[in-house]
Amino acid sequence: MQNDNLDSRREFMIKSIMSTGLLASPYVNCGKLNVTKPMTRSFGRLGFEVTTLGLGGQASIQWTPAGVDPIAIIHKAFQSGINYFDTSNVYGPSQRNYGVAFRELGLVPGLPGYRESKRRAIFLTSKTGLRLSKGEPTNTVPRGFTEGPESYTSAIQDVKRSLSQIFGDGEGAYPKGAYLDMVLIHALESQSEIETLYLGLEDTSPDMEVIGALAGLRDLRDGTNLTGLNPGEEKLIRHVGFSGHFSAPIMMEMIQRDAHDLIDGMLVAINANDRLYQNMQHNVIPVAQAKNIGVIAMKTFADGAMYTKNAHFSYLPEHVIRSVGSPSLPSRHLIEYSLTTAGVHTLITGIGQISDDPQLCQLTQNLSAAQVRAEEFSPSDRQEIEEMTRFVKNGATNYFQDKYQGLTPPRQVAVMQGSAGDQRIYSVTWQSAYAGAEPIRTYEIWRDQHKIAEVPNKPQTDLHPFVYKDAVTDDGAHNYKVVAVDAKGDRR
Repeated sequence: MQNDNLDSRREFMIKSIMSTGLLASPYVNCGKLNVTKPMTRSFGRLGFEVTTLGLGGQASIQWTPAGVDPIAIIHKAFQSGINYFDTSNVYGPSQRNYGVAFRELGLVPGLPGYRESKRRAIFLTSKTGLRLSKGEPTNTVPRGFTEGPESYTSAIQDVKRSLSQIFGDGEGAYPKGAYLDMVLIHALESQSEIETLYLGLEDTSPDMEVIGALAGLRDLRDGTNLTGLNPGEEKLIRHVGFSGHFSAPIMMEMIQRDAHDLIDGMLVAINANDRLYQNMQHNVIPVAQAKNIGVIAMKTFADGAMYTKNAHFSYLPEHVIRSVGSPSLPSRHLIEYSLTTAGVHTLITGIGQISDDPQLCQLTQNLSAAQVRAEEFSPSDRQEIEEMTRFVKNGATNYFQDKYQGLTPPRQVAVMQGSAGDQRIYSVTWQSAYAGAEPIRTYEIWRDQHKIAEVPNKPQTDLHPFVYKDAVTDDGAHNYKVVAVDAKGDRR
């Protein structure tokens, strides 16, 4: 009886989708691709070879302009060999559009034509804007978004909503064997959000009145019920990650707080104007790289602000860019910039439209541009692309990113005194500085107005501070300071 009910729900879902006219839409062929086998990169520690271009879940998949078929875009991406697919609970119809396409592509468990090997060959990521697994929600829609499941209070419910919309009936049911490869905690911005997300991760108990999203997502990943919120001990997701547009320091701390290596992926804004702001490429991306986290780049076109759209979050079909670059700023260079940023594994781009003419087809052009090795561009190559973009909209393209702050001094510098035999040992500790336009090279240690040492910078992957130990034999008092020095010699 249960299977009969599920089959009935599936049939109802397909009929409902068909009534929208989506399944009846003619598919558009972009023409022959010049990429027969897309380039891949090892996706951090996730054990997956990911194509350098992934399909973003916004643009025409979310805000569909008249005359554009979002299902055809998903089909074309899949047929072109792209294997990374992105969507979110706050992307309106995006997940449901994937649901239609996945049925037709044989990617839905339990339906005719489904093959598990075919499903495992793609990587599907969705997102939740909810910060709690249990308790009253503090935020249901990330800043800059206008849609969200406001009746939902839990990140666990968001996961099940995604599975239902993509693989099930859209009303809460999903078939056995359905899963998401990764769920990202979406649009992280503040310290208070980090505190909320990590609530209950240690010594988790169902008796807790408030449990953060991470503990619940861990249950869904591991098939455990430490929270009491996964009584069926379902394994519904493979990996957990987070996304961020705004604050590199907040994103750094999100990773540094993760003592259990729960976070496997990070979606981060990175484009050729990154260094005009408090940048991601010299701050959080190296931290993720040092922990072998899978890094997904986004906003390579600044949500269209590199071209004709004003610098604000999109929310209407008319905000979707449907052209391919411009004569003065080819889209290829922007894609190459993001994908030659050290630590980046794949780039998601939204697609406004596809076309019979390969020159006008965004998917064809973006995929062709993405066939670039990480080490292929020199620093001067990247600087040339930065020069091409820095005057677009007077440099104010990255509205989603924190303003430029320059190199900061090391944080929380402290000195502790001990002894070893006839020596006094001063332990100088500090938390990492934040880079400005250039990466941090070293930390100088000064004692009583004299530089006594240089400590090479390395990404700080946890909350344990840098430490320098200084042995002295005299009995006098000493003063210490730590100075951050970047690659161009600027000092703070």
